[in-house]
Amino acid sequence: MDPKKFFVQLVETPSPSGYEEKVQEVVRQYASPFADKVTTDVHGNVIASRNSDSPFRVMLSGHCDQIGLLVNYIDGDGFVSTVQLGGWDPQTLVGQRVTIWGKKGPVSGVIGRKAIHLLNEDERKKVLRVQDLWVDIGAASKEEAQSVVEVGDCCTVDLVYREMLANRFTAVATDDKTGVWVVMEALRRIDPAKLSVGVFAVSTVQEEVGLRGARTSAFGIDPAVGIAVDVTHATDSPSIDKKLSGEIRLGAGAVISVGPNMNRKLSCELLAIGQKEQIATQVLAEGRITGTDAAMLQVNRAGVAAGLVSIPNRYMHTPVEVVSWDDMNAAADLLARYCESVTPQSSYIPGL
Repeated sequence: MDPKKFFVQLVETPSPSGYEEKVQEVVRQYASPFADKVTTDVHGNVIASRNSDSPFRVMLSGHCDQIGLLVNYIDGDGFVSTVQLGGWDPQTLVGQRVTIWGKKGPVSGVIGRKAIHLLNEDERKKVLRVQDLWVDIGAASKEEAQSVVEVGDCCTVDLVYREMLANRFTAVATDDKTGVWVVMEALRRIDPAKLSVGVFAVSTVQEEVGLRGARTSAFGIDPAVGIAVDVTHATDSPSIDKKLSGEIRLGAGAVISVGPNMNRKLSCELLAIGQKEQIATQVLAEGRITGTDAAMLQVNRAGVAAGLVSIPNRYMHTPVEVVSWDDMNAAADLLARYCESVTPQSSYIPGL
């Protein structure tokens, strides 16, 4: 499959946290032709590997789960209420087209709210909550709604990929299907003749609800080095304070994080490889433990040399995230060249 088609298929396949089975099948199909082995563990993580028997192992982690909604109530008129799967700003949900993934098939709907003409002054000032919204599937009664939708069905906003100017695109769930694409592409782009360690590219589950897939897959793999690939906030759009969030630009390259969650030797190696191979990189200071798979990788078992490579993302956790293909390709090349450079003698012990 063409790499770009693979990514479009990723973002157009539903994968709310806990409901990742469909997108994981897409990952398995893509990785099988070039990986030595592709397995799925009991948690649902898909693990594609090369040189899997090597005692020195590198784990590349990108989470496939997206934020979504979960049906929890159907009222007497057939309107559907939901709870969040991951962190939404409910204001971004108003007026969105959605799909409820029912057991009998997908059900189209819209997220409704009282029209602005009917809102009183207090209602207009109120901060929205998910429980203030509902999904209208067009049902005329509770019975009609229940014939196609059940409590526990997951729901996503429309899964649409659209090209933009300057080699950029917009799609829902680029957080973190860009990471899945990068780790699988890195594995594909490795020159086997230059590889002397084991590399495990993992499409992890349930990051958005507690970093769960990274924790279980890392325990099973037991890597010496673990690099998470996720998105980070692009700060080149209006109203963002760069003094607080750093200067991260869309299209300026893969973002290498430095800080207490990351092994300093590893971060320096990634930066050096970017410079040597003329791969565009940016640097982000992270003053605390990140909310990414890197947090779990770092403290796996007796400790892992953890790193974080990120893709700049505008409008994160909304239905209109914007990402650059240039940054994704830079990240995939960076990780492929890194994996080729590691040897079984590589040491990441601080100070030694």
